[in-house]
Amino acid sequence: MAELLDKAKNFVADKVANMKKPEASITDVDLSHVGRDGIQYDAKVSVTNPYSAPIPICEISYTLKSAGRVIASGKVPDPGSLKASDSTMLDVAVKVPHSVLVSLIKDIGADWDIDYELEVGLTVDLPLFGDLTIPLSQKGEIKLPTFKDLFF
Repeated sequence: MAELLDKAKNFVADKVANMKKPEASITDVDLSHVGRDGIQYDAKVSVTNPYSAPIPICEISYTLKSAGRVIASGKVPDPGSLKASDSTMLDVAVKVPHSVLVSLIKDIGADWDIDYELEVGLTVDLPLFGDLTIPLSQKGEIKLPTFKDLFF
């Protein structure tokens, strides 16, 4: 009897380990808004759901770093769900206060951009697994707006 239970456990563990899981990638990071309280960037996250049922997204967490320092972080609670057997594009609004941009003046002054690393954690609720966080990371440069971009 114990041998049969071990075989059943191994079978289930093997099937669960080989199940397809949602895959995600950061496709773009762009400037979206400049205001009195700071600058907002929009990160586009593409998520593919391999299942024939929609998957609820619990939350999206993000951390934006520059020069090894965290310049913005936050969470997007309850952003909806992933479409069944399809790709879903999610928008993550990252707000950076002006006071932080002033502290990055050395990096900005050299080439009028911010070298960044964006870390995103996409937490989904899978029926058999429970909450699963898909970690994403992307490095790049964010161009800052010029006066021409702001006023013309």
